[in-house]
Amino acid sequence: MVKNVVIVGTGDFARVAHVYLSRDTDWNIAAFAVHERYVTEPTFRGLPLVKLETLVETHPPCDYELLVAIGFSGVNAARAAVFKEVRASGYQCVTYVNSRVCQWGEVSLGQNVFIFENNVLQPFVTIGDNVIIWSGNHIGHDATVGDHCFIASHAVISGNVKIGPRCFIGVNATIRDGVDIAEECVIGAGALVLANTEPRQVLKGIPAELSKVPSNRLRGM
Repeated sequence: MVKNVVIVGTGDFARVAHVYLSRDTDWNIAAFAVHERYVTEPTFRGLPLVKLETLVETHPPCDYELLVAIGFSGVNAARAAVFKEVRASGYQCVTYVNSRVCQWGEVSLGQNVFIFENNVLQPFVTIGDNVIIWSGNHIGHDATVGDHCFIASHAVISGNVKIGPRCFIGVNATIRDGVDIAEECVIGAGALVLANTEPRQVLKGIPAELSKVPSNRLRGM
């Protein structure tokens, strides 16, 4: 049965997700949706652009599923808020795994997960809800990625790593096996993390050093 999907968002990730879903699934992408204050045109990428506030009337949960395609703004807070909003309205959210992902089974995936090409998911990996995994990452056996995380490209997440909710893992970051990353942490591009973290820490450099600025005070996130 073909899924009817509405993409929530009109930013870069939403645009990119539309291309991937159009080319790599048989889903019917029916519309885009955003909050009313962001509706500036009647269409987006050739599809209707509808108000999220009235989506249950125009595209009801019994007939449509959603993809919340919002980036990592506010250390993923914006995407988490909209995901919770639409789930409370009764919607199911689709999970997309690119056809060029390498996985061997025994993998658990939540709702609204989007996994790009050339990722490696080893056995016994658990991915929570509302997680974005960009292209080319290694996620080792028995690793856990919590809800509302964003993993940029070419990160190495070793076996038995636990990543808490709302974390951001930067390009080319490496996390040693068995390390626990606490909630709302930002792991900078190229960082090497060798030990457990505390909540809302920002780690950068090789080896990673602790920033004095907590993640909830970062600008541009």
